[in-house]
Amino acid sequence: MSFQSPLALLGLLAIPLLVVVYVLAARRQRRAASRFTNPALVPNLVPSAPRWRRYVPFVLALTALTLLVVGIARPHVVRSVTRDEATIVLAIDTSRSMSATDVRPSRFDAAHAAAKQFLGAVPKSYRVGIVSFSTAASTVLTPTTDRDAAKVALGELRLGSGTAIGNAIQRSVELASADEQQRPTTGQRSPAAVLLLSDGAQTAGGVTPDDAVKEARKLGIPVSTVALGTGDAAVQVPLPGGLKQRVVVAPDTEALKQIAKDTGGTFAEAPSAEKLNEVYRSLGTRLAKDPKRVEVTSAFAAGGAVLLLLGGAFSTFWFRRAL
Repeated sequence: MSFQSPLALLGLLAIPLLVVVYVLAARRQRRAASRFTNPALVPNLVPSAPRWRRYVPFVLALTALTLLVVGIARPHVVRSVTRDEATIVLAIDTSRSMSATDVRPSRFDAAHAAAKQFLGAVPKSYRVGIVSFSTAASTVLTPTTDRDAAKVALGELRLGSGTAIGNAIQRSVELASADEQQRPTTGQRSPAAVLLLSDGAQTAGGVTPDDAVKEARKLGIPVSTVALGTGDAAVQVPLPGGLKQRVVVAPDTEALKQIAKDTGGTFAEAPSAEKLNEVYRSLGTRLAKDPKRVEVTSAFAAGGAVLLLLGGAFSTFWFRRAL
C-alpha cells in the first residue's frame, strides 16, 4: 500500500495520546466518585458494573479515527484490472515430436483442444493471432477478434518435422508488435503478449532463441511458455530405405523457462491434457489482467464512518450518552 499524502499519517500520533487521556480521565472519575460514596453501598446502588462494555464505544471510535486519518492520506493499492483491449499471439509447435502419445490422445491433439479453450478464456475484445512452427515459422492467422476464424485456423494446423523455436518467437513478436502499431492511438499502446507452446528444444531455423528473446525484450513483449509432455516419450522418425528410428522427445523445460524469465513472461509445465487445459485457462486469465494503482480512500472513509456510528449507538443504548 502506498499513500499520496503520507504526511497526513502523522495524525496517527494522536491515537496513543487519546488513549492516555482516556485512561487518566477514567481514573480521575473513579477517584471523584469515591469521595462522595461509601464503597460498601455501591453493590446495592448499582446492580452490575458495565465492565467491558464501557470500553467498546471508545475502542470503536478510536478505530474509526484511525481509518479516517489513513483515508486522509489517500491510500493506494495495486489491483489486477481487466484490460479493455490487447493482442495475444499463440505460437504452437507442430513438429514431429508433437505426435507423441504421452499426452492423450497426442500432444498435438491435446494442444489443439486446449487452444480452443484458451480462446474462450480471454476477453472477446482481445485480438488473437496464431503462429505455427516446425522447421520454420509461419503466420496462420493475423490478430483478430473473430473467434470462429481462430478456430478454423487451428483446424488447419499440420505436423511437420523440426523445431524452430527462435523463428517462432521472432515471428510471433513481430506479429504482435505490428498489430499494436496499427491500432488506434489512445494515449497508450495496448498491451501485447506471446504464448508459446512447445515440447522440444531448438533443432531447426536460422534464428536462435537468444536473438529472438533480445528482440522481444526490445519491443517490450513478454513471451509466456508452456512445456508439454514427459521425459520418456518417443516418436518414430523415418530413415532412408523405409526404416524408422525411435527417438526420445523430452521437453526442454530449462530453455523454455529461461525464455519466459528473460522476456518477463510466465512458465508452466503441462505433462498431461488436463494440466494443459488448466495452464491455458490460468494464462488466459492472467494475460487478461493488468496491475493498476487504485485509490481506496473511500473504503477507509466508509469504514471509519460505520465504526463511529456503531460506537455512538452502543454508547447511547448502554449509557444514555454520546461517545
